[in-house]
Amino acid sequence: MSDQHSHQSFETRAIHAGNTADPLTGAVVPPIYQVSTYKQDGVGGLRGGYEYSRSANPTRTALEENLAALEGGRRGLAFASGLAAEDCLLRTLLAPGDHVVIPNDAYGGTFRLFAKVVERWGVDFSVANTSDIESVRGAVNDRTKLIWVETPSNPLLGITDIEAVAGVARQAGVKLVVDNTFASPYLQQPLALGADVVVHSLTKYMGGHSDVVGGALVTADEALGEELAYHQNAMGAVAGPFDSWIVLRGIKTLAVRMDRHSENAAKIVEMLTQHPKVNQVLYPGLPEHPGHEVAAKQMRSFGGMISFRVEGGEDAAVEVCNRAQLFTLGESLGGVESLIEHPGRMTHASVAGSALEVPADLVRLSVGIENVEDLLADLRQALG
Repeated sequence: MSDQHSHQSFETRAIHAGNTADPLTGAVVPPIYQVSTYKQDGVGGLRGGYEYSRSANPTRTALEENLAALEGGRRGLAFASGLAAEDCLLRTLLAPGDHVVIPNDAYGGTFRLFAKVVERWGVDFSVANTSDIESVRGAVNDRTKLIWVETPSNPLLGITDIEAVAGVARQAGVKLVVDNTFASPYLQQPLALGADVVVHSLTKYMGGHSDVVGGALVTADEALGEELAYHQNAMGAVAGPFDSWIVLRGIKTLAVRMDRHSENAAKIVEMLTQHPKVNQVLYPGLPEHPGHEVAAKQMRSFGGMISFRVEGGEDAAVEVCNRAQLFTLGESLGGVESLIEHPGRMTHASVAGSALEVPADLVRLSVGIENVEDLLADLRQALG
């Protein structure tokens, strides 16, 4: 994070970091540099370091500076998708024969990357309950290079004590990676709690409008940032200029959106906990949630993601999804509109039969910023 923005509040950084007025026209929004190559002032005479847009693009640079400022890091990198960011990170830090600890409740795409792609490269992994420090410590071996954490997790809303796991990682001499997608940097700052790298799907809360796909890595380690940047350029799965511009625009309203997501979710949780057809509500804001105290310590508020289990099993859960009208049936999350899905058949179908398999009666909500009374009415009719 540049010293220029280090003293500013989150909301101010979200609007101003990386968003320097255009020096040519004074435009207050960075231009979309829809360009592939740049004129050089003599051989090797680069203007601002730009030569080819895979290596660097001014619009992407603006986003990357913004990301670093929001996460309190020194280097931010923007990618074509969240999985592209994860792939770059893994191929930067791992080699055949290495080992990774992953959570027993992780995004299905992350599990697929480890189980179907990275494992074929000679890297293996162990599954641990990252909410249990002893489970994490017991999964680390002498080949471990990374501990991977999602908190809150997808889709069971598990909470991991980032600071405690960072202590385990330091003791073992390994890196700690935290997927901060569900919380966003507005609600949670993993680098400040000891994480080495933060991962984001920018598609979700950062973009916030279901109109862009992107990913990011942020680190506070300058040397690691340089290494990641080298591999980003070498591998090439970078965020395009228009996608970078769209994410930058979304980030400007991140704070106010996250406040509304969290407020709406809290009211929906209150209704669901009292509904006779709901057996269990998974939300870290509930006092009975096993991770509630940790979440209250490391998060600003509890976010807009809710999962719940319904009476009647898998068929009943699918029917709730099908009957919803205002909640759109769809994958992804974090947009201004509310979404509903059945993880077992949708986002987490890839983990079926594994240690990460999710309950068949589970429904996941991404609570949007609509009027909460309309959302409550839709859920009541969907539950029947």
